[in-house]
Amino acid sequence: MNLIEKSKENIIIVAHRGAAGGNIPCNTMASYEIALKQGADMIEADVSCSRDGKLFLFHPGMELAHLNKICSLKTKKFSSISKMKYVNFDNTPTQFGIDSFDDFLETFKGRCFINIDKFWSNPEKIYEAVKRHGMLDQILVKSKISKSVISVLENLCPELPFVPIVSETHPMHEELEKMNINYIGAEVLFKNDSSTVASDEFIDMMHKDGKLVWVNSIIYDYKEQLSGGHSDDSALTVSEDYGWGWLADKGFDFIQTDWTMMLVDYLKKSNKYYR
Repeated sequence: MNLIEKSKENIIIVAHRGAAGGNIPCNTMASYEIALKQGADMIEADVSCSRDGKLFLFHPGMELAHLNKICSLKTKKFSSISKMKYVNFDNTPTQFGIDSFDDFLETFKGRCFINIDKFWSNPEKIYEAVKRHGMLDQILVKSKISKSVISVLENLCPELPFVPIVSETHPMHEELEKMNINYIGAEVLFKNDSSTVASDEFIDMMHKDGKLVWVNSIIYDYKEQLSGGHSDDSALTVSEDYGWGWLADKGFDFIQTDWTMMLVDYLKKSNKYYR
């Protein structure tokens, strides 16, 4: 099943870096297994590359936060990286190590969709790994639109499902449709409900053209709202209807969250999950 077909069944729930909490760190096999148990259709994974060319799961630049170490993993060999352990939310070492991208792919082959973040840092290596595992139909990549991104897509991986990240408006929709790329939809960022990309007209237009629309309920920085205040935070502290319900009622096809189980539970209880 591809993402277009899946979107006809239910809102596609994307677990941001898995389901982390307590002693379970993000971007680990455990966090992804838990996300699937909680009802995620897609998991988002950050992929890095070691000094000796080995791909592994880790968010670049987060060594201090996730390992309690001041270092840069990209300068180290994977043999050293693989011996490191994540810390939990209290900076206490856990039993969870850093996994190779190959192990990750093989573990989740045929089980869910995967959004590969940081794809553009090592596109050839990541693309070849995905092909080697026979998982092109499970993968999605996203990015703001640029000449270099389009060049990679057209010349390296034209069949790889691609979702451009757009803010407030999406002026390149028609141009992207004409390119030799697998443009399947757009991730929209908006500051308020009156934004063009949050309008019924825009979402209806995208659906009419066979495209999907991705929205984020996650919060990176509360000062920079990604979905006009309709977020995980507002769903959990103000109103689920205002946070998640508004996004579901608008007709967005993907919702990326840090609270997979609670989002799925709410959508099902409110009859907003199935299409």
